[in-house]
Amino acid sequence: MIKVRSANEQSDIEPVRPGNLGVRFPIRSDYEPVKPSRQAVEVDKGKPAARASTIASNASIAGSHGEQSESPTPQRSTEGNWRLKRGHGVTYAALCLFTIVLYTRPAEFYPSPLTASLALIIALATLAFFIPTQLSLEGTLTARPSEVNLVLLFCLAGLLSVPLAINRLTAWQEFSGTFIRCIVMFIVIVNSVRTKSRLKGLLFIALASGVWLSVEAINDFRLGLATVDGYRAGGRGSGIFGNTNDMALHVVTLFPIPIALLFATRNTLRKLLFAACAAVMLAAIVLSYSRGAFLGLIVVLIFLTMKLGRRHRVGISLAILGLAVAGLLLAPGNYVGRLLSIMPSLDPGESADARRGELFRSLYVALRHPLLGIGMGNYQNEMSYKGLVTHNSYTQVAAEMGAAALVCYTLFIVKPLRKLGQIARETLKPRLSSNYYYLAVGLQASLLGYMVSTFFLSVAYAWYIYYLVGFAVCLRRLYEAETGKAVVVETRKERKQKERKKMENAPLVNEPRMART
Repeated sequence: MIKVRSANEQSDIEPVRPGNLGVRFPIRSDYEPVKPSRQAVEVDKGKPAARASTIASNASIAGSHGEQSESPTPQRSTEGNWRLKRGHGVTYAALCLFTIVLYTRPAEFYPSPLTASLALIIALATLAFFIPTQLSLEGTLTARPSEVNLVLLFCLAGLLSVPLAINRLTAWQEFSGTFIRCIVMFIVIVNSVRTKSRLKGLLFIALASGVWLSVEAINDFRLGLATVDGYRAGGRGSGIFGNTNDMALHVVTLFPIPIALLFATRNTLRKLLFAACAAVMLAAIVLSYSRGAFLGLIVVLIFLTMKLGRRHRVGISLAILGLAVAGLLLAPGNYVGRLLSIMPSLDPGESADARRGELFRSLYVALRHPLLGIGMGNYQNEMSYKGLVTHNSYTQVAAEMGAAALVCYTLFIVKPLRKLGQIARETLKPRLSSNYYYLAVGLQASLLGYMVSTFFLSVAYAWYIYYLVGFAVCLRRLYEAETGKAVVVETRKERKQKERKKMENAPLVNEPRMART
């Protein structure tokens, strides 16, 4: 069988040697064939003219795409015959263990030198398994989708900001701490999650952490324990979920996942289970009194209504509106007042004024230091009048790492969001037989919730977004492997042209009746 390749794939595919045209040599790619395609069999058995016409059509298809697959893959013209190469089983197991330790934080329950460094030990073991396996599978340290390139550029911007930082020690500690671990584990996620079951396993671990945090927050609020300001459900421990707003952000970004899984399954018990998970997480978001999380939740609910309730949009909208009104009526007494305190005139603690002051101050710092910023982690101690963080992830990056880093950070979130939208459009009609549509919509909602909520939080260097984008990239790579084509985002004009062509080529229903009359 003659193989077609594009110009940018010549270094990844070994040439077919003379005299061995029937032998398929290994290719350096993260995809591999599952079985010979029907089209390939027909072409091999057919006439040379048919073979030549098929090759020409495949070449024209390859040239018509403005964007090639981001993984080094051979050109694929058939569907359902490719998959990601098997491997990284031990790496994936270590990744799951690391994620469990990251979310459960055993050092806060059993303090000891071992538990304090347990996450670091598991991360190093994960890398020890990952690097040789990745080199043996693909010959490179990582696949190179656009998100990996962007996160590497983002990491480079952080590293370059260290020598020019106001306080170099603070900048280096910020860079070499959680931030670099987020970058490394994101790359591990992208390369090791190679099957649907692995992706669902990692999603279920994250979902379980969100449900556990929600149950603990509800229980503490019920007992009057671990509250903030005397009325807000507190976070857990002193780690990444120690702050109430950070805990609420984590729950908001995971809230769309059980909703998507609820629509994706047909099993009644599973539907009830996912509905219960969503209800518990919703209650925890309300009891956190987090204004940023509440705004993110509103955006998530509106988006899910638009995407999942296409046929009954009005009814679902009214149901959600009724639930929202009932929730506000049944919420604790000062909940509405807390939400209205977003407005400066209704904020008794003047926290809105402080946040607004830090926002303008961080924008001023970003404009004065546009190249590489003032250094990671330097804003709070060196530039803030009151020793506060920026309370905005975007101005945090702009002020501490520069404008180029802000572009990389924003694109790192927006690019997977747009490609998930393309997957959702392509799988809209066959969504009953495929889970890609619901998972794509759920992850889109998670990213949107993160983008809105982080306008009020400085968490650009924390774990939240790196896991979310990792899930999105893995879903897209699995979809590309199954369909045999790259996910190319279509413009609105291109979509309208496609719809117009479908309408023109569609047979008229009344044509036979008119012919008889």
